[in-house]
Amino acid sequence: MYSWLLPAVKAILPHVGTIIDAALPVFKKRKIDANAATQEALLQQQINELQEVASQNAVRIKDLAEQLQQMVMTLEQGVIANERRYRRISALSGCALLAALASIVLWCFAGN
Repeated sequence: MYSWLLPAVKAILPHVGTIIDAALPVFKKRKIDANAATQEALLQQQINELQEVASQNAVRIKDLAEQLQQMVMTLEQGVIANERRYRRISALSGCALLAALASIVLWCFAGN
């Protein structure tokens, strides 16, 4: 199984609620009156709310990007460590194979 998958999921799960809350509509339904001044005030209020939500989303996206960058760096470090471990195990297996072949050759010559 992928060893990096579980830490990645654990890192993302605490933020799922925040992402869902941010994605939900922020605007409240309001009845539009026939009065033009009320409509303009309502539209201005909705524009202000939209600007506020957009700035909050930008901050959240920046935070998520930083967390993603940290997670990618952690994954890269894990890959590097795994690569070193793989090379060490490969070298040890090669040495073990050479020792086994040498012992077979010595056994053949000692038996004759």
